Amino acid sequence: MTMNGLNRLAGVVLTAVAASISEAQDGAIVYRLGKDTVAIERFTRSATRMTGEMVTRSGAAVLRTSYDMTIAGGRVTAATVKRMNADGAPLPNTPLEYRFAFAADSATRTLVFADSQPSRKFAAPNAFPSLPVFIYAPLELLRSARRDSAPAVGVAGNNIGLIALDKAGGDTLRLRAPGNYAMDLTFDASGRLQRVDGSYTTNKSVGTRVNTNVDIAAIAKTMKPTGVLSPRQTAYAAFAQGPITINYGSPAVRDRTVWGGTLVPFDTVWRTGANEAAHFATSKNIQFGDLTVPAGLYTIWIQHTRTGTSLIINKQVGQWGTGYNPANDLGRVPLTLAATPSHVEDFTITIRPLPQGRGAIDFAWGDKVATAQFALRP
Repeated sequence: MTMNGLNRLAGVVLTAVAASISEAQDGAIVYRLGKDTVAIERFTRSATRMTGEMVTRSGAAVLRTSYDMTIAGGRVTAATVKRMNADGAPLPNTPLEYRFAFAADSATRTLVFADSQPSRKFAAPNAFPSLPVFIYAPLELLRSARRDSAPAVGVAGNNIGLIALDKAGGDTLRLRAPGNYAMDLTFDASGRLQRVDGSYTTNKSVGTRVNTNVDIAAIAKTMKPTGVLSPRQTAYAAFAQGPITINYGSPAVRDRTVWGGTLVPFDTVWRTGANEAAHFATSKNIQFGDLTVPAGLYTIWIQHTRTGTSLIINKQVGQWGTGYNPANDLGRVPLTLAATPSHVEDFTITIRPLPQGRGAIDFAWGDKVATAQFALRP
C-alpha cells in the first residue's frame, strides 16, 4: 500500500464510530509523524486481563509486538510478550516469547527458545513490564492503580529501570521510562488513555485513540518500512585548504509547523537536526561576532525564542541529540532569521564561502532560514 493509502486507512480508523466501552474496553491508538502514520496499537482491557498488539513501520522493517497481561488487585502479576515480523513469524535469533512473573518482592523474566528457557530474577518489587515505543495503553493500569512510578523490567538487558508518570497539568501525565521519550499522556475522566503526544520530544509522533477494533495482522501486510526518517547529511566547504564540515540528521517537515511550532518550539534547545547531535568540525580558528572558536570538533544546538534565535557551540562531542549539557558551552552566536524563497521540506545546512576570508552557515527548514556569519582567524 502507498503512503497515501496507509494514511487513508488510518483516517478510516480515526473516524470510526466509537464502540460502547461500558463493558469491553477495546481501543486503538494511531501514531502519526506529521501526516504519515508510523504505528498503530490496539488493545482490550478487563478487570483481570489486558491484551494488545502494535505494528510499526518506523525504520528498516515492519515489526509487530503483542502482549498478554494478567491483572490481580489492580497490579500486573504476569505478562507474555512476543516480537514478530510483519507476517507474524518470530524475529530471527530471538526468543519465541518473553514471559514475566511479577511478585511483591521480585520479578522473573523467562526467555522462551525452541530448545531452552533461561530465566533471570530481578530484585524489583511489584514491577511493571517495559514495552517498546508505541505501546502506551498498558500505562492505564498504573494510573488506575494510583501508582506514579514502578520498577520496570524489559525484554532485554539486566538492569532494573523505572516507569514514572509525572503531573503535567490537568489530566495529562508525562512519561519517564527506559527506552522511551518523555511523552505526554492525556487520560479521560475514567482513566482511559486518549492521546500520546511527543511534540516536545525528539520522538515528535502524536497518537490519537479511537474506541474501535482494528486488524493489526491485516494492516501489517499493507505497511511499507519508512526507512531512515532523518538520514545523516554533511555540509562542507573549504577555506584556504582548511575544511569546515557539519554532520547532522535531516528530518522532514511532514506538514508540521517548524520555527516556534511543533519541530523547533520556542525556548527549547533543539539538536539542530535529528538523532545524534549535530557535529561541527573546523580546521581553522574562526570568529562568530565576539565568540572565537578554536580549530576542533564541537556539537551545535539552536535555541529559538520570541526575542531572537541563537546558535550554541558546545565542547561535548559524541553524544545523542538529547544529551545537551550547558556546562560545556563554548558560547552562543546570534542567528538572523529570514524567509526562504520556497518551502524547504528537508532540514538543510549549507556552509557558504564569502569574500575576504569570511563565510556563512545557513540552517534552512520550512519557511525560514537562520544564518550565522563568521570570519577566519590565524
